[in-house]
Amino acid sequence: MEETTPPLRPEAPPDGTSLRVDPPKMSVGARIKRALGPVGAAVALLFGKLKFILLAVVKFLPLILKTGGTMILSIGAYALFWGWKFALGFVLLIFIHECGHLVVAKRFGLKVSAPMFIPFMGAFIVLKDAPRNAWMEACVGIGGPLFGALGAAGCYALYWPTQNPLFLAVAYSGFFLNLFNLVPIGQLDGGRIATALSPWLWVAGVVIMGAMAYMHPNFLLILILLMSLPRLFSLFRPKSDAEKRYFEVTPAQRWTMAVLYFGLMAGLVAGMYSSHVLVQAN
Repeated sequence: MEETTPPLRPEAPPDGTSLRVDPPKMSVGARIKRALGPVGAAVALLFGKLKFILLAVVKFLPLILKTGGTMILSIGAYALFWGWKFALGFVLLIFIHECGHLVVAKRFGLKVSAPMFIPFMGAFIVLKDAPRNAWMEACVGIGGPLFGALGAAGCYALYWPTQNPLFLAVAYSGFFLNLFNLVPIGQLDGGRIATALSPWLWVAGVVIMGAMAYMHPNFLLILILLMSLPRLFSLFRPKSDAEKRYFEVTPAQRWTMAVLYFGLMAGLVAGMYSSHVLVQAN
């Protein structure tokens, strides 16, 4: 039979006291880690709550920098000549105008870029999806002047309870800006609206813009005129079947757009005239 050796037991100390085993000593780093444990948990909890906000900021940071930054730049540029109050109101009206394009484009399911401002040249958006037909293009085009006209009318209305001529000046500028955009030429909103009425309106637009550039030589007017020539030349070349289908508009759509276009134009002229008379009276 094999002998078994009993397990070794620690001997009691000679003085008769019981044996005490001290726990292993913790390093300084471990003690700091244990002390900061609750703090780390609190930080993790706070970060979890702020994670959604941080992701939203990161997601929309390019939009904030692109639209907000160029807006501030434009306000600063206009303020050098007309003061910050007028500059702020004028740039806000441009922003409202661009929002009109955005809202209508979104209604049609089109992807568009954020508004981009260029001092002394206005602002623009880029359609990432091309309109599927002339009616859609015209609706997106007239959305800007419609919203812009309402914004200018709001400034005009604010004049009456405040009697502040600043509102008249901003309103007049807004009426003029949106009326100018209705000229039926190339890259202006009027050129896009004309696709649902008659592309031949582009000829009238070129004549109007040419006369304006001749009487008031301006780099912007000349640039718009030159950029519109390719679209004007497209009137005189044979069109493919796809191009013909693009310009197909129902009579109801054409009449609707005509009423909106010429009615808006008349309203903007009336707004300009009324604002001008009141400005002169002040």
